[in-house]
Formats: sequence, C-alpha cells, structure tokens
Amino acid sequence: MLPPWPIGLLNETLHNPDLLSGNSILKVMRTVLIVDDSQTLRQMLLDLLQSDGIEVLQATNGLEAKEKLELNRPDLVITDLIMPQMNGYELCRWIKSEPRTQSIPVLICTTKSEEFDRYWGMKQGADAYITKPFHPKEMLKTVKQLLQPVA
Repeated sequence: MLPPWPIGLLNETLHNPDLLSGNSILKVMRTVLIVDDSQTLRQMLLDLLQSDGIEVLQATNGLEAKEKLELNRPDLVITDLIMPQMNGYELCRWIKSEPRTQSIPVLICTTKSEEFDRYWGMKQGADAYITKPFHPKEMLKTVKQLLQPVA
C-alpha cells in the first residue's frame, strides 16, 4: 500500500495552483532507489538526484534492495550489476516478476560495457542501461525519461 500524501502538501497544492505548473509537484513526489555496493557511487548519485529535487533511498546489494522494495515503492530503481549476495541481474528479474514491483522502471548502471552485458541486462527486464563512468547530464536525462508517466 502506498503511503498517503502528506496533508500539508495536499492542502498547499489544492490552494496554490502554481504548484501544479511545470515539474515542481513531480520533483516533490519522485523517489529513486539506488542499489550499489560502492559508497562513492551511491553518494555521487545521491547528490546528483537530490540536487534535482528527487528523494533517494539506498541499498548496498540486491537482498537489501528487496527488503526496501517490500516496505517502499520507489518510482525508479538504479542498480549496479556486480554486488555481493544478490547481483543486479537477479534483482532486476525479481522486480519484473513481482506483481507489486513489475511496473517500476529499472536502470542498470555498471562498469560492464560489452554489448552482450547490455543485451543480457535488457533481457532481464531493465528499462535502460548506462555504463560507468557516466556523464551526470546523461544520467539525469535518462532518470527523467524513466520517471515520465506512460502515456
């Protein structure tokens, strides 16, 4: 079950139509789960996404991500592939096979840059694939595309 809107935000939105213009309401409501065993990369993504008004959750491996996904429903999951306990391929397959999470877009962000790795990631259900090191503008553009509502 999704948590309800904060009452203050709901009231403010109803009485202030300017909040509905542009992307301001989207930025307030968007949450991304970052799954990577590298603290450095998680921090870099955290800083990049938060600077754009996106809320961030973090996990260090696939098993921890599954636990977070059972409690929260982020709008996007960004995952590495090579992690202890449960790798990114396994996590992506699990997300896409669970009715509660299957509609959450998955962005794989990894050092694995071979064409087969990209193919295999997409075959597991990933919605996008970016290799490290990435350009922050490219990452933000891809995240925003994946956060867009499906028409």
